[in-house]
Amino acid sequence: MKRHIYAFDFDGTLTSADSLAAILHYHAGTTRFLLGLLLLSPWIVLSMLGLYDNGRAKERLFCYFFRGMPIDAFNELCRRFAACHRHILRPKGVETLRKAQAEGSTVVIVTASIENWVQPFLPSARVVGTQVAVENDVLTGHFLTKNCHGVEKVNRLLALFPDREHYHLTAFGDSGGDRALLAFADEAHFKPFRSE
Repeated sequence: MKRHIYAFDFDGTLTSADSLAAILHYHAGTTRFLLGLLLLSPWIVLSMLGLYDNGRAKERLFCYFFRGMPIDAFNELCRRFAACHRHILRPKGVETLRKAQAEGSTVVIVTASIENWVQPFLPSARVVGTQVAVENDVLTGHFLTKNCHGVEKVNRLLALFPDREHYHLTAFGDSGGDRALLAFADEAHFKPFRSE
């Protein structure tokens, strides 16, 4: 009998808000957050128009707000952020995830968001996301991995579970960044928890 793997996108699927914008605002406060968006708006707009790589635009945002922060301080910020923002989790999404875990299935959150702030929201699930680079225990402002978006979600899942013919994959997503993962799955759910 095949094992069952459930792969969930995070932002927009398990949450009702974008966690990147939320943590930037939480960390920087309104004034610095808006100033950062204004300064980086050319890259943000070009990314939204498909004229600039969205991973590089996100990395610029991350660098502006977090470069030079000690990794321990960043991880503590991520834990506090998750504790204060549990309201953004979609109850039906979390219920589906926990039901899959209770049945003994493997559950993975495959997200373009940074692993450090996603993991504290759902500590019992494995998180595969964008990883950040650290040197001498300090954030460099750059990403260690490719942005976990689009085809990269499939690549990262296959790196974990390469024996594709030996498992049934159920995937949940809500955006164009999830389409490759949904197409790769045996069972796909697009915007499954939006009735809340």
